[in-house]
Amino acid sequence: MSIVRLGCLSLAVAAMTMVASGGGRAASPEGAGQRGQQAAVLPTVTIRAARVLDGKGQVLENAVVEVQGNRIVSVGPRPGPVTYDLGNATLLPGMIDVHTHIDWHFQPNGMYGRRDGQPEETPAQRDAAIAANLKATLEAGFTTVQNVGNAGDRALKEGIAAGTIVGPRILSSMGQISSGTPQELRERVRLLKENGADLIKIFASESIRTGGAPTMTQEQLDAVCGEARAQKLRTLVHAHAAEAIIRVVKAGCTQVEHGAYASDEALVLMRDRGIYFDPNIGLVLQNYIENKDRFMGSGNYNEEGFAFMEKAVGIKGEMFKRALKSGVKMPLGTDAVAGAHGQNAREIIARVEEGQTPMAGIISATSLAAESMGLGTTIGTLAPKFEADIIAVGGDPTKDIKTLRDVRFVMRAGKIYKQ
Repeated sequence: MSIVRLGCLSLAVAAMTMVASGGGRAASPEGAGQRGQQAAVLPTVTIRAARVLDGKGQVLENAVVEVQGNRIVSVGPRPGPVTYDLGNATLLPGMIDVHTHIDWHFQPNGMYGRRDGQPEETPAQRDAAIAANLKATLEAGFTTVQNVGNAGDRALKEGIAAGTIVGPRILSSMGQISSGTPQELRERVRLLKENGADLIKIFASESIRTGGAPTMTQEQLDAVCGEARAQKLRTLVHAHAAEAIIRVVKAGCTQVEHGAYASDEALVLMRDRGIYFDPNIGLVLQNYIENKDRFMGSGNYNEEGFAFMEKAVGIKGEMFKRALKSGVKMPLGTDAVAGAHGQNAREIIARVEEGQTPMAGIISATSLAAESMGLGTTIGTLAPKFEADIIAVGGDPTKDIKTLRDVRFVMRAGKIYKQ
């Protein structure tokens, strides 16, 4: 069976027809004369590995996952030959990152953001950089991402769905909200929905680089999250200060991001109200610090801002330990920016190093992440009728979580992208 592997494609390309092949692709009708006389037969792909993790805590030894088209039809022990025998590997659901900035990238000069005296990047250069981010993220085992803040995500979503761009499926906020009167905020929510938003991204506090203080009132948050609920949209809210988090929860928003200064009161309130919490402790700040010279000089990326971020690494680690004890639900999100795409699993590794069990870390990136996005019956689990998002890693991540960075096989929606 042949496997289609695609490189980076310019987002400016209008269309491209992918070559039909195996790897779970639906077969074409067998000729015009038979069209309508019989249904197309979906090819079957079977994958065996030493271990199968279903994404909800169950482990099956030496099991087989059977796929027809883009769906899983069975999971369990099965003798005999299979399409792919991956040996001493672990199969698990494609991982999910609930907070990315897939469009953030370094310029051709290696720096983030425009710089005086430097030529502006071309649209083709921008498209190529974003395509590289998408491909790196997919090949790292993340088959779904929630991209927040980018108004230009429609082309990415449509290109990935059509097969003209290689990458994880995208859910997008199609922009963000940070200020306005209650009426203006409601109107902004409705406009974002009209533009195709899957969720609403809100800023309720300053950046960590400027201290993280609250920036939206209770009245503003009540308006924006209330309108989002009326429009049947989830809300993802940037909030660092404890008071900002408490306001967000009281407003009935869906999920809190970052929370560097979350108090025990705020953590318990999120838990009791069923609010998801995505703390981003293991990748975004570390990536900024590792790439300091490439960010410096753009916006609030200055010495003071980096001092805040360096201090916040330890603060977030301590906060995460308290969050674990509180029992708040924490889906996996990285806040991946330029330089971090494809390294998303570092977030899970950091969580485990701070006290989360490996299995809980895996669940946070699979079934729990899917649940937080309202897709808990569609993705994030290896079970019949679920989307065939399947990855394999070397070894056993329940014993060594770092094996999540050794991704050897990637299938998204029944199509193989890495083997």
